[in-house]
Amino acid sequence: MKKRIKINTKHSNKTRYIKEIIDRRFNIMIVFCVIIFSFLSISLVTLQIGNKDFYQAKLIKATEKIIESNSVPRGRIYDRNYNLLVDNVGKKTIYYKKPKGITTAREIELAYQMADVLDVPYDKLYKINLKEFWLANNKKLGREKITEEEYQKYNERKLSLDDLEKLKIERITDDELNAYNDLDKEAAYIYYLMNKGYYYDEKIIKNTSVTDFEYAHISENITTYEGFNTKLDWERKYLYGDVLRGILGTVSDYEQGIPYELKNHYLEKGYALNDRVGLSNLEYQYEDLLKGTKSIYKSNADNSLELIKAGYRGKDLVLTIDINLQMEVEKIIEELMIKAKGEPNTEYFNKVFVILSEPKTGSILAYVGKQIVNKDGKYVFYDYAPHLSTTTIIPGSVVKGASMAVGYNTKAISIGTRMLDECVKIKNTPEKCSWRSGLGVLDDITALKLSSNSYQFKIAMKVGKGNYRYNAPLAIDIKAFDTYRDMFAKFGLGVKTEIDLPNETAGYKGSSTATGHLLDFSIGQYDTYTPLQLSQYINTIANGGKRIALHFLKEVRAETMTEELGKIEEVYEPKVINNLDIDSKYIERIQKGFREVVRTGLGYGYMGKVPNGAGKTGTSQSFIDSDNDGKIDKETLSNSFIGYYPVEDPIMSIAVVTPDVSHIYGRSSYKTNIIKAITSQISNKFFDIYK
Repeated sequence: MKKRIKINTKHSNKTRYIKEIIDRRFNIMIVFCVIIFSFLSISLVTLQIGNKDFYQAKLIKATEKIIESNSVPRGRIYDRNYNLLVDNVGKKTIYYKKPKGITTAREIELAYQMADVLDVPYDKLYKINLKEFWLANNKKLGREKITEEEYQKYNERKLSLDDLEKLKIERITDDELNAYNDLDKEAAYIYYLMNKGYYYDEKIIKNTSVTDFEYAHISENITTYEGFNTKLDWERKYLYGDVLRGILGTVSDYEQGIPYELKNHYLEKGYALNDRVGLSNLEYQYEDLLKGTKSIYKSNADNSLELIKAGYRGKDLVLTIDINLQMEVEKIIEELMIKAKGEPNTEYFNKVFVILSEPKTGSILAYVGKQIVNKDGKYVFYDYAPHLSTTTIIPGSVVKGASMAVGYNTKAISIGTRMLDECVKIKNTPEKCSWRSGLGVLDDITALKLSSNSYQFKIAMKVGKGNYRYNAPLAIDIKAFDTYRDMFAKFGLGVKTEIDLPNETAGYKGSSTATGHLLDFSIGQYDTYTPLQLSQYINTIANGGKRIALHFLKEVRAETMTEELGKIEEVYEPKVINNLDIDSKYIERIQKGFREVVRTGLGYGYMGKVPNGAGKTGTSQSFIDSDNDGKIDKETLSNSFIGYYPVEDPIMSIAVVTPDVSHIYGRSSYKTNIIKAITSQISNKFFDIYK
């Protein structure tokens, strides 16, 4: 009997269902893969054929080397009347640009050829450079200076290639170097210059005292001396010599590049280390405007350069300075300083500071600092103008205009307040008196006219809420110091003037709050200020109470490739830092007092023949280190004067400081009056030019 096999139809159906699912998914996967590969194929065809030029251009751009030229001429600098002060002049230059594939042996050969043709001083050739040249010449002997053990360490990566080179350098003996003669050393220095910096840079070989023969010979043989060529570089030319030289500033040369102390400042701005940059004063202050725009080159495969974008000179600056007035002021000062040095008690007198400016704009017209030195029996002068913003002086009575403002503003005095001029005595301190006793009963105008110290002392005691009795202790509210300093700052004393020069200082503030020092402060015998601050101070009085930033910049002109001035891009607008926080009637009262100083008071004749001038004199006790041993050992007298003209609509202010013009150690009490001679002669010269 046959056995019937029973088929499990349920299991068979399930197996068939699973197979159908797998087949379906497999088919979907195949379709998906076909789509993906089709997309990739189309993309590849598009990339290789359709967008071939586009991507080839991107590849070239990504791999090409873009190089900037080494230097371009800076912008020029003019005075207010468009007299050219600073220009660029061509400078014959011989340079080397490494050709592609050149060997060390050929460079050494070229260095010797250049040493035969060029006169290149090698005083800057250091021993390390000479050793490197020896190694380049003696590779086999150099390798022998490394031991087998050291080579083994190199193979084991315990020493680097740089380590081996350092060992070779260290083991080169003096005897081996002494075999080099002057020609060898000159060639070594030239070889060093040829390989200094990046390989694609132009290396300056000689740019000082290049003779016509040297320049012509290299120019005519550039195919023979591969890599060497000539060009006209530039250097700064100061058309008025040393006049205003210190304020115009300096520019680095190619070899110097960016000095270490300015490295971070300039590198953060995107400069290269060998860029030529402004180092001081206006060249530094306006570097962003004066610097030119470098040419852009593409480095080709053969290491030649292809110009992409031509460079151009920097922007031109027009200053507020009148160079003719500047020269006249310097001449007057030098003549009068020599004359004064022949007078008694002037042993310690050696400097004069003078600033002429426009009270309503802050524009500086003349800016002079002179130091006189006896050198081998002859007087010579040094430019001390950069110190006008950093040297601090004890100003003396010129500050009494600001002191009056304190009195008016605190109601310690009012217009016409009368007080007796008399010596003031605080217990355990010396008497404090005016320059002459018995000036009488004075009102505010006469107190300025006769420069009464006593009048200011009494104001200060009222401001400090002191109860004064002769030779008795006197306590004051020390907040009075802040009251004075706050008001003085609004005039420009004890704060920076915001002049467009680097490194300005704010002066010295005394730390003592003794009562006597408040009285000293009120007459300019405590805190110290710069001559520049005195200029801003008198401008604030002259223009009716606006403290305006002092400045040298008048205009910025667009860069040009010709000798003509470009179009005006920017005109400096006067910057009002603050206004005096006092009633205008009090400012007018101070102006009237200053007018009387010059008309009939202690400043009579200080403004020369200038009509309707105003001003204030000042004398102060100063202290110096006479023998440079680091200790203050001599007491001297210093003079200052501030003035302006005309009173109604001032166009000029003058601030003059003559430190240490006399002392108390001479046989006589003679005091030179050079400051009056300086201020009157300069005022006359200004009047003759601008009347």
